[in-house]
Formats: sequence, structure tokens, C-alpha cells
Amino acid sequence: MKALKYILLLLLIVIIGFSIYIAVQPNSFEVTRTKTINAPQSVVYNNIIDFKNWEAWNSWVEAKPETKVMLPEQTKGIGGSYSWEDEDGIGTMKTIDTKPNTSITQEMQFGDFPTNDVTWNLTPNEDGTTEVTWTISGKDLPFGFKAFATVMGGMEKQIGPHYERGLTMLDSVLQDDMNRYDVKINGITEYGGGFYLYKTTNANSQNISAKMGQNFGAIMQFMGPKGLKQSGMPLTVYNDMSTSNVIMSNGIPVNERIDLPKDSDISIGFIPKIRVLKTTLTGNYTFLPKAWEATMKHLAENNLEQSEHKPFEIYTTDPDNYPNPADWKTEIYIPLKE
Repeated sequence: MKALKYILLLLLIVIIGFSIYIAVQPNSFEVTRTKTINAPQSVVYNNIIDFKNWEAWNSWVEAKPETKVMLPEQTKGIGGSYSWEDEDGIGTMKTIDTKPNTSITQEMQFGDFPTNDVTWNLTPNEDGTTEVTWTISGKDLPFGFKAFATVMGGMEKQIGPHYERGLTMLDSVLQDDMNRYDVKINGITEYGGGFYLYKTTNANSQNISAKMGQNFGAIMQFMGPKGLKQSGMPLTVYNDMSTSNVIMSNGIPVNERIDLPKDSDISIGFIPKIRVLKTTLTGNYTFLPKAWEATMKHLAENNLEQSEHKPFEIYTTDPDNYPNPADWKTEIYIPLKE
């Protein structure tokens, strides 16, 4: 009997000591993780702002695949939300504020515990990557929440590894998404033709993008002070593709023939209305070799013969308006003999 009293007294001391320990724990917490994501700022933002994308990089769901994720009608932007349920209970997440491409503020609640603040901060880097900081914080924590967190090893231990894994998975998901591409042989059609201002240069696979950018920039600078209007999307005419160093003319369509100064390094060209084989690449320009390969294969397999007119590409989407390269569209035209 005396031994039982000692045991009960000992348990009481342990309980009191534990209660005091819990009581003196901080009434707030913050867990934050930062990772460089290999994607442009707007691409990262567009994925995070829509909860329907989260399951693909949610490390809690990865660890507990039996988790039930519920998506409401609105999942994107302010007011967008989602909820989940597992053996530990039900949780909800809602977006309450955003600064497009820069930050997202959300509110999370799990079970009957108080709500926590979740923030995302996205900082662009000069190399096109994005520094992503993901933070969760809580304050005015009740005794029960502090006790639960302490027993589970603390919020840092419970959340930190999941944030690290989630950011790694997000990076991987975005890489896969940006590398999507599709090549479609549209078939034989007619190209309407027209005038275009252009600059000619030679380039190889290592510097072709840079030289295109320089030429298009020079043409736009030439057009601006003269009040010349662009009448179509930029194009490239390939004068010679027989070697690894291609000779190309990068051009901007205009509505009519323009008289140019004799000393100008900008020229005026004209593509007539012609019969062409058309191919569309949807995806990064790095996949253009695959699109050209498919086009030339189709040309040969269908006994189509190229005319004396030079093949050309038209870049129908402006990358400034389509940050994800997977959404870029390039049309390839091979002029055909009648």
C-alpha cells in the first residue's frame, strides 16, 4: 500500500513537472524553409496559387497516400481553398492575400487547433531561377496545442522535413512541366505572304538564340523612332541550313514596302503567297530540332518537294506573355513546288 502511494506521488510529480514544462514553452512558433527553384518566378507562382496542383508535390500525401484530398469549386487565387482528411483528422487551407508573382498569404487550420499563418515569398534570380521561401507560423498557442507539439517532437521536427521535401518535389514537378512539348504536322496549306524587315547573320546551336534576340531587338529599335508598326509575329527565314552554321534572316512583319536608308543594316524582304507544309511545335525552342526532323521526315515520306523559296519559322507566342516554355508555339513552313 505504501509503495502504491509512492508511485502515485511520483506520477503526480511527473505530471506537475510536465505541465510546468509545457506552460513555460513559447506561445508561438515559426518554421521556414528556402530553396532555389529552377523555374521563372511567374511559373512558380502560377503553380502554387492553385491548390489543385498541390497534391503532386505534397510530401504529407506522399508519406500517407491514403490521405483524402477534397477540392472545392474555387481552388485558385484569393478565396481558393482545399481540405484533407487522414487518420489524424481534418485540415483546411485557404488563400487570403496575394501579390501576383511575389507573395502568397494563406491560413491553415488542423482539427480544433488554432489557425496558423502560411506565407510564400518568391524572389527572382538573374539566371531565371526563383528563390522560394515557405513559412508557417502560429501565436497565442493554447496549452493543449503546446502539449501536442512537445509530445510530437516540436513543430520544427514535424514540419521542417516536409517543407524541404515539398520544395524539392515542386522543383521536380515544374521541371517536368516546362519540358513538355508536342510536334504536330498540320499538313499542306497556303501562307498568305507579306513584307518584313530583317537582319541576316550566321549562327550555330550554341549562339543562335542570342543572335536572334540581338537581331529582333535591333529591328524593333529601328522601327520605333520611325513609327513603323509590327503587323505580325517575329519570323526567321533560313537561307542556308546545309551546315552546322546556318545563315538566317530574322524579321518583323510590316504592312507595306518601306524605303530604307542606303547605309542601313536593316533590309526589307517579301514572302509571296505560297503553298507550304506546316508544322506546329508547342514547347520550348530547344525542341525545334525535333520539330524540323519530324517535318523533313514527313516531307520525304509523302514525296513532297521543296520549292526555291526558303523555309521559315514564325514565333506565334510572346514569351513575355507565356512564362512557361511548354506553352510557346512555333510554326514551321516549308514552301512546296506546285
